[in-house]
Amino acid sequence: DDQGRKMSKSLGNILEPAIIIEGGKNHKKEPPYGADVLRLWVSSVDYSSDVPISQSILKQLADVYRKIRNTARFLLGNLNDFDPAKDKVPVQELPELDRYMLHRITEVFEDVTDAFESYQFFRFFQSVQNFCVIDLSNFYLDIAKDRLYISAPNSPRRRSCQTVLQIALENLAKAIAPVLCHMAEDIWQYLPYQKSHESVFESGWVKLDEQWKNPELALSWSTLRTIRTEVNKVLEKARSEKMIGSSLDAKVLLYVKDQQLKQRLEAMNPSDSLSGNQVDELRYLLLASQVELVDSLEAIQTATYSAESETIALGVVNAEGLKCDRCWNYGSKVGTIAEHPTICERCNAALAGEF
Repeated sequence: DDQGRKMSKSLGNILEPAIIIEGGKNHKKEPPYGADVLRLWVSSVDYSSDVPISQSILKQLADVYRKIRNTARFLLGNLNDFDPAKDKVPVQELPELDRYMLHRITEVFEDVTDAFESYQFFRFFQSVQNFCVIDLSNFYLDIAKDRLYISAPNSPRRRSCQTVLQIALENLAKAIAPVLCHMAEDIWQYLPYQKSHESVFESGWVKLDEQWKNPELALSWSTLRTIRTEVNKVLEKARSEKMIGSSLDAKVLLYVKDQQLKQRLEAMNPSDSLSGNQVDELRYLLLASQVELVDSLEAIQTATYSAESETIALGVVNAEGLKCDRCWNYGSKVGTIAEHPTICERCNAALAGEF
């Protein structure tokens, strides 16, 4: 069991597979987890040593199962109007962020493939869990919500995101099929477009494209993700102490010593929100209404909330301008558009089908 004791009737620590799947007489003490959670437990353990199992371990695995399922639900929900045959964006036209995610998809699913081929099923479990929670939920999907929710339905910034979601979802369903067979088939049956095969079990293994690999881009975005993590810590502190309600209430100040990194960040911080590809921008990466790159540490030190690391120094202050009723971002253009006085220039362009 979870305390390292062998299972025996005298200790009363035996767990029957049928009870794990269907539940015991008391569903509060012995809830029905279903076959997929039991199969997930089998994949999570290292069978080369003693294998622990208990109600607490099963509860943890049920939480992991729900995280994977909730990620898949989000992906499905945001593909409801997407038809790959006519809406898919070619790889070379995708923004940097999306091409980086395609690179991560190749890394993750190559690792999953290797885990199955070498019978190290616990590596499959770890890779899929980390991909759904860390790469998708906590990073890519967190940033993508702005594109998916406020952009015009057919805008390039939205369709490019849906292109990545479709690739991630189909490969996720194929990768989990050997273990989470019921969930994989559920995902496949609810794909909202014409499928190549009727069942996920007829569709073959994950399909990865060599042109998705981009190690140089991955290195650059690894640095950006580190900066995002540092900023999130300060934003969370400001939120917990009620200076801001959400990260969109904030303006982030960044001071960078490294000139090469500073130039990279400046290129991602246009003064006009309607220019560029409208995706690879610091404000979207950091989920803040505004970002300013400052030339001295003094500006950072005057901020109520600040932090300093080897790479950057950062501060958080209140966002400037008025709050947009539609996207909740703050900006100086809110209130200046006669036709829509309560929304920002991005939302005005989105309503016109141009953003």
